[in-house]
Amino acid sequence: MGPVLAGVLQLLALIAALALAYVPLGTYMAKVYSSDKHWRVEKWIYKGIGANPNTEMRWPAYLRGVLAFSAVSIVFLYLLQRLQGHLPGSLGFKSIDPDQAFNTAASFVTNTNWQSYYGEQAMGHVVQTAGLAVQNFVSAAVGIAVAVALVRGFARSRTGELGNFWSDMVRGVTRILLPGAFIAAIVLVACGAIQNFSGIHEVGQFMGGSQQWNGGAVASQEAIKEFGTNGGGYFNANSAHPFENPTPFTNLFEIFLLLVIPFALTRTFGVMVGSVKQGYAILATMATIWVGFVALMMWTEFAHHGPALQIAGGAMEGKETRFGVGASSIFAVSTTLTSTGAVDSFHSSFTGLGGGIALLGMMLGEIAPGGTGSGLYGMLIMAVIAVFIAGLMVGRTPEYLGKKIGTREIKLAACYILITPALALVFTAAAMALPTPGHSMTNSGAHGFSEILYAYTSGANNNGSAFAGLNADTQWFNTTIGLAMILGRFLPMIFVLALAGSLAEQQPIPVTAGTLRTEKPLFTGLLVGAILIITGLTYFPALALGPLAEGLAS
Repeated sequence: MGPVLAGVLQLLALIAALALAYVPLGTYMAKVYSSDKHWRVEKWIYKGIGANPNTEMRWPAYLRGVLAFSAVSIVFLYLLQRLQGHLPGSLGFKSIDPDQAFNTAASFVTNTNWQSYYGEQAMGHVVQTAGLAVQNFVSAAVGIAVAVALVRGFARSRTGELGNFWSDMVRGVTRILLPGAFIAAIVLVACGAIQNFSGIHEVGQFMGGSQQWNGGAVASQEAIKEFGTNGGGYFNANSAHPFENPTPFTNLFEIFLLLVIPFALTRTFGVMVGSVKQGYAILATMATIWVGFVALMMWTEFAHHGPALQIAGGAMEGKETRFGVGASSIFAVSTTLTSTGAVDSFHSSFTGLGGGIALLGMMLGEIAPGGTGSGLYGMLIMAVIAVFIAGLMVGRTPEYLGKKIGTREIKLAACYILITPALALVFTAAAMALPTPGHSMTNSGAHGFSEILYAYTSGANNNGSAFAGLNADTQWFNTTIGLAMILGRFLPMIFVLALAGSLAEQQPIPVTAGTLRTEKPLFTGLLVGAILIITGLTYFPALALGPLAEGLAS
């Protein structure tokens, strides 16, 4: 079997698995967030944190819950790292430096999971399990909660109430993420991923010195890392490490995990607004972009531009021989079109155009299918923009799901789509203009620029993957990327929840002959076009200086 055929067959198997999980998981999640009953363990949690899960919240109160919980999480994770040297189970590692502790705390609380450290050489068992793994669950649950609040904004009318943040967050953990990650961890252990709390072992000689490996609760963290679209690896090699990702099957399984919730949430959206066809329209938009990007990535990485690539069967530099070009391409596209950021190959080693595709996937806003929750609310914001454009074209007041898209709504949507590009481009410009940050670049020219552009795009979009080749463990990059992650996570949430509150207060508009049918293929095409054009106009100059220049020169 040739490598191209193998890659295509893996893609088809992945699509089939996602299709089988779509309806049951999506419907189940809709029931989770529509139920008025609380599990006993959830009641204990509510009592412990002093929250009343039955109190409905307007959008400012919902936002305060998101920000307060996240702020406390950042402080707790920061202190846990700063005290690591005094904690049991630290494996002898020292406490984390202040700038790196800030960066890591911001990273895991914002569901970014950017890592400027070597996991197996910096973090002990306590920080990994009680700190990082816990945030993998709760940060993903916060994203889903915000998405559900926006869906309620479309589904409800003549009220500003969007549900209860504490109830939504806790249910996301107890009813969705914990059960799913538990099953996934068992599968990973059965396939060879490690799960222990062993210390550091010397496993032999390597180039005149000893090779040291440490164990850890890897399978359980790997499961939620993918299932919650987190991405932070136990080891520096991330999902290219055999302890995290032992076989080609686990590689495909991990891609399935990172895609299944974001895709299934479109079904949840359709059920909650009372029209599954609307969910299918959003799903079709996401799937069209994802499949298109996978096809482009495979084409660029399989293209043979010399005898070395012809012998290898594609651009194999930086790719695991266990997985090959096809599986690496699927993983790279899936991890950058979601907010996962996990890698089974190193994107800096991709072809110039292949690296540009990974960059563009993040620049779209990670909405195809996006992260847990963030992908759905990002796509719904783009749907609001698309119906506004359609309304301008035909001279009608734009409507979406029976809600009028007026001046307030379009201003909030515009602020949402502008904030992340502003963060990524301004920080990139500052890093390129100042003399010190440039010393962290391994490469010069277009590729070096791409390293820095990728880092800030990854941080601002809460992705977390690294282009590799950039030494980001400096005070400048730890601080500025940390700020980009925090602002890129919570400023958009302000606009999302404000939009949800505005929509929930409206009175539904009856459907007429002039209403744009947003469940039809025409709207899907319009939405795909709006996403690509808006992103292209925003980022094309930066892409032209980096990956496009490199790709056209090779």
